[in-house]
Order: sequence, then C-alpha cells, then structure tokens
Amino acid sequence: DLTKRNYPARFFERTSPATFYISSIIHLFAVAGSFLLLLPGCSSVGGEVQAGRNALQTNRPEAAVAYLASAAQVDPTYRIPYRVPAGVLGYLGRAYLETGRPAEARRTLDKAVKIDPQDPFVPLYLGVALMQTGERDRGRKEIEAGLKGIHETLEHIASDNVSGIFWDPTRVIRSNIEKTLGGQLDDSQLEAAAVQIGANFEQEIDEARRDESLSRRGAADSSGN
Repeated sequence: DLTKRNYPARFFERTSPATFYISSIIHLFAVAGSFLLLLPGCSSVGGEVQAGRNALQTNRPEAAVAYLASAAQVDPTYRIPYRVPAGVLGYLGRAYLETGRPAEARRTLDKAVKIDPQDPFVPLYLGVALMQTGERDRGRKEIEAGLKGIHETLEHIASDNVSGIFWDPTRVIRSNIEKTLGGQLDDSQLEAAAVQIGANFEQEIDEARRDESLSRRGAADSSGN
C-alpha cells in the first residue's frame, strides 16, 4: 500500500518527460535482468539466491542455508541485480546465524569481506558472528560499520530525484540506526538491534522495487487515459 509508505503525491506529474523517459529505460533494464533469471544458465544461481532470500524473509533459515550454500558453491561472487547489489555470501552468513551456527557464519562472512567489502550486510552480520564467538569488541566495531554503511546507502539512494522517494520514505530505518549508534546499548541490545535493522533493510530492497513499479504502472495508465 503506497499510502502507508507516505510518498509525495503526484510525483510523476512533476517529473519532466526527459527524466521520466530515462528512468523508464533504466527500469526496463532492471525488469529484463529479472527475466534473465528465468532463462537456462541464469536461473541456477540467481534462482537459488532468490529462493534463499524468500526463505529468510519467511523465517525458514534452514531452507535458506540449503539454497544459498548451493548458489555460493557455484558462484561465491554472485550479487542480486537490484539497486542494493547484496552478495550471496552475506545472505548465507545471515542464514548460518539464524540457524545457530555463528562459527560457520564467521568463516563465510570473512570470505565475503574479501570479495565485496562494499556490501553493507557483510560487516553487520560479521559483527554479530564475532560477538557470538567471543570477539565482542571487534564485533561491536563491525556492527557499527555495517549500520553506518546501511545509513549511507539509504541517504545516497534518497538523493536520487527519480527513485529516492521509494526508499525508507518515512526514515524509519535511518532513525533506528541513528538511535542505535547514539545509544548506550549493551552487547545483547546492540546485537538484537543489528539483526532487526538488517532484516528491515533487506525487506526494503523488495518493497522499494515493488512500490516504484506500481507507481510507474499507475503513471502509465493515467497517461493512457
């Protein structure tokens, strides 16, 4: 429901034809990328990662481990083809944490740091894994780095005049990050906050894509009438 996410009204009426055309082309490429996942040779890794993401979002971490471990074995460098290109190893690390295997999560996330140090999920979940395996000071630093990375990512996307309004439109995620970083949280509180913010950010990736698609569809329907 777009109204619940509080978007500025009549966005596309304020957008110039040139800007709308360019953004529509970008959107078509994104859609084409999604369709490629359905083709033979593309569906193996991409399809398993998507299935793993769905399993995580529906509280089925054991199933997520199966999908993501299989995908990572084929291509440990795979990243989802969306605005936040999160990597398969970051997701697998989260899945290991949710199945009570912090040592495996740590090994997986240590590899992920070397492959894609810009993935904001990686330091976040690495920090949780470190805290759960006894390295609490380093774990806190990694969690804080991950939270800052998510905040910076959302701020950067929000500055996009075309797509930015669809991402964290009420600033709930960014506000929670600011409160977490500014608060005097103990280890267990910081760990719980990191896990919740990570899950919310992961969900935002899909919600923002969905809401932008619905808005574009509505704008196209209005222009056709």
